Amino acid sequence: MKMEDTLVWQDIMAIPDLLEEFSSRAEKELPSALLRGDDDSVHLVGRGSSGNATLFAKYVWEVFAGVRAEFVHPHAIFEAHHPLNFKGKAVWAFSQSGRSTDVVACLEKMKGWGARGVAVTNEPDLSQNPLARAADANIVLSHSKETAVAATKTFSLQLWLCLWAAQIWKTPFPETAFSDTVSAARSMLKNYEQFFSPQARFKFWSDLNTAPVVAFVGRGPFYGIATDAALKFREMAGLHTEAFSAAEFLHGPIGAHGPKDLVFLLSPTPALPDDLDLVRKALEARGTVYHVLAPVACEPPFSAVLADIELKVAALRFSVERGLNPDKPRGLSKVTQTF
Repeated sequence: MKMEDTLVWQDIMAIPDLLEEFSSRAEKELPSALLRGDDDSVHLVGRGSSGNATLFAKYVWEVFAGVRAEFVHPHAIFEAHHPLNFKGKAVWAFSQSGRSTDVVACLEKMKGWGARGVAVTNEPDLSQNPLARAADANIVLSHSKETAVAATKTFSLQLWLCLWAAQIWKTPFPETAFSDTVSAARSMLKNYEQFFSPQARFKFWSDLNTAPVVAFVGRGPFYGIATDAALKFREMAGLHTEAFSAAEFLHGPIGAHGPKDLVFLLSPTPALPDDLDLVRKALEARGTVYHVLAPVACEPPFSAVLADIELKVAALRFSVERGLNPDKPRGLSKVTQTF
């Protein structure tokens, strides 16, 4: 199997066009759907890649849009001994298919306690989308169905929605940031083979093949990218991977990493911020191999979108080289029934 023959690859290659299409309708369609609580807050719920997208949303919205974002843990909602007061609150529920059973049930219960709900899905058919039917507002990311198990283009679109929501709420980004990122993504994918050349940043390829444990460490919005990169390498390539924020990594997990392991530092800039630089120094002291990934074609947080695409390509290539089928990972399914 060649990487270019997979469904995952088709989805990756579609990302720039889908981002552009979303941008073409964002300012017209989104404002009425961007619900917030009476106190300028939102509550976020999602699983898997969709859960990772809510992590990106929290950082982007709190840093750039002045919107406080709180995570919802469905188990606490289901097991609550007393009704919780969500009057005047907004709950954003992320699900690629709109059929994640615990996410749907969680939104329904919170609405019963007074919340208003926003569904973020990639399924335009309401008859197949119980999450959208349960919500007060529905954001359809695209009309391009995703068929591979690992959420690929949907995750990129979720990131894009988060950036657009911040833009509509507070206009923190230059007008050209969105179009520039689309152009950079197209150029990057047009020349994707350069990722794997000896001179490219993917010079870590041999380390990836030998490391028993791989960790992704990020900060701010890049922490959301780190969590999903780790998930993609687990799903598609069967690799044992972890993801940490820079601060959390230093608070214990670094103690388990030695000279045979590999750590990716996902940085918003080539010059490492102070917290990531502390991680770098600690890794060097332990003799742990590390590589810095810091896309420079766009400014952060938009460069996080490019980092995500690069790591998707890497996970896909690594999966194929290991003789695995990235479209149908063993033991996994497209819609996970967790409730």
